[in-house]
Amino acid sequence: MLKELLIAGCGGFVGTVGRYLLCKWTSSIWHGSFPIGTFLVNIIGCFIIGLFFGLIEHSKVLTPSQNVLLITGLCGGFTTYSSFANDMWMLGSKGDWTTFTLYLTLSVVIGILCVCAGRAVFVAER
Repeated sequence: MLKELLIAGCGGFVGTVGRYLLCKWTSSIWHGSFPIGTFLVNIIGCFIIGLFFGLIEHSKVLTPSQNVLLITGLCGGFTTYSSFANDMWMLGSKGDWTTFTLYLTLSVVIGILCVCAGRAVFVAER
């Protein structure tokens, strides 16, 4: 268990640093209101996690430790949206449209509400 935690942590560190650097770089060249940095890490993360899951499903080339490093750690640190998108794909590919719709709706709505609630904590302190 400790080994997997360290492996995931190393991948998470690399993913988090990558996200930070990409967002800093995009904010230095993009000054519009569209959150291009977050958009890019989410889209790139979705593509990367799709590649990794494709490797696992079709060629079995990733070991369990590499899975923890690359999917849980790297993708999880870079963006958790990639995991969400993969979950949505899995539900859709199974034809589980009720759970797909519920998961999508609840994730977006509750996510926005939690952001509002978190921001409200700091507003209340003023």
